[in-house]
Amino acid sequence: MPSLSCLILNCTLKRTPAESSSALLGSQILSALADNGVKGEMVRVVDHDVRFGVSTDEGDGDEWPRLREQMLAADMLVLVTPIWLGQPSSVCKMVLERLDAELSETDDQGRMLTYGKVAGIGVVGNEDGAHHVTAELCQALSDVGFTIPAAASTYWVGEAMQGVDYKDKTPTPEATAGTTTTLARHLTHLAGLLRSSPYPAAE
Repeated sequence: MPSLSCLILNCTLKRTPAESSSALLGSQILSALADNGVKGEMVRVVDHDVRFGVSTDEGDGDEWPRLREQMLAADMLVLVTPIWLGQPSSVCKMVLERLDAELSETDDQGRMLTYGKVAGIGVVGNEDGAHHVTAELCQALSDVGFTIPAAASTYWVGEAMQGVDYKDKTPTPEATAGTTTTLARHLTHLAGLLRSSPYPAAE
């Protein structure tokens, strides 16, 4: 069986090369996936001219179609987002809005193109809210056809009303490292199952 692959969409607000806690967590997820034989790539969405909208291509130089092509070529999608005001980042919400178009994209058997793909979530922030953000993303990703494995998220949140970022935590907190390892293992397992046994055709 060919190697499984993963696309990580980093929804930080910071353009490359600025340091980003989301980028750090994303790179740790990639490393954990590599330990399971998965090839992966991380893209900072904010580095690309992705337009607001709910179609697969908003035209006028929209770069979402290129990212979408990478997503459809991968077996797994992981969204990594910071928490802002208790919410996923605006970049993450824009990605979810663009994924809304997948509801009307189907294969020749009537299945959404995302049905054979699994999704995971990474969250970083300085206030509690990781469970809320994870819940929002799980619902949205499931709605647009992705399959969510058990223990589908990894996260770190700091103590309330303080200013330490995940990228400044050394060493990586043991609990976060453990959930990242589990996420990678479960994504790989479920993606392999879906590749060998796809969802049935629509009736």
